[in-house]
Amino acid sequence: MASNSKSSSSSWTFKQNKLFERALAVYDKDTPDRWQNVANAVGDKTVEEVKRHYDILVEDLINIELGRVPLPNYKNVESNSRGTNVFDKRVKKNVKVSH
Repeated sequence: MASNSKSSSSSWTFKQNKLFERALAVYDKDTPDRWQNVANAVGDKTVEEVKRHYDILVEDLINIELGRVPLPNYKNVESNSRGTNVFDKRVKKNVKVSH
């Protein structure tokens, strides 16, 4: 069995998640070798691991979008004059996923 110098761990640290998120913003779906670039940016993950992590992220976003995962009810979150939670509106606006 071939050995790989990168981690084969399925757990992700906070730092790795942030690097992953930033890399996704830099390397969009049209970027050649996108997953290799993302793996390089994260540093300790293989191409297969970043692809799997992305698939899980997309699945989570779809479940949120479909209302299968309730948004947390944060205390002390600014509301507008109609009582609509401004944070919830921003999250829903930024979580749109095409099906």
